[in-house]
Amino acid sequence: MDKKNALRAGALAAGTTLMMLLMSSPALALTRDDGDDPGTGLSVVETLGLYVALPIVIFLAIVGLVMVLDKSDPDHRVFKPGKAKV
Repeated sequence: MDKKNALRAGALAAGTTLMMLLMSSPALALTRDDGDDPGTGLSVVETLGLYVALPIVIFLAIVGLVMVLDKSDPDHRVFKPGKAKV
């Protein structure tokens, strides 16, 4: 019975994905809508900075804040076997 359920779930997921792809036609993106006023595009440097560098900087800032503001008791920390507790 497990194989039937898995096959049914896979078929449903594949069918749903196919229908979503067919219904969202990218060719419609070529026609402009009334009132559409796109701005200037981003350069490669701006795109990399916005979508690559900025998330990395935000992630590192959060990690740094968590490490600096860590108030946990050193006796409760878990150490790997073989390493001495400091």
